[in-house]
Amino acid sequence: MPELVRLYIRHTLIGVLIAIAFVAMLLWFNVANLWHLVTATQGGTIAVIMLVVANAIVFGGVQFAIAVMRMAEPEDRDDGGRRDAIPLGAEPALVPVASHRRRR
Repeated sequence: MPELVRLYIRHTLIGVLIAIAFVAMLLWFNVANLWHLVTATQGGTIAVIMLVVANAIVFGGVQFAIAVMRMAEPEDRDDGGRRDAIPLGAEPALVPVASHRRRR
């Protein structure tokens, strides 16, 4: 299996585990009375599954993006931002403007 595919699978699974922990903490700390809503309604299990899947997509994508961005090579240059020199003593150019207004 190519290294990039293994990297993707590994970091996406890490993101899924983070999402499961996040949803578990939401339920454990009863944020917005979520535990009661999940346990008292008939579709509570489906709601938890949907919450885990949606967060797994987000956290998995973020985890993989962080892993890819960390693969970049460090920049050795310390150039900083330099601008071209501003010419001193330059006068603005005059541009003739013709008026083509209609009179009523």
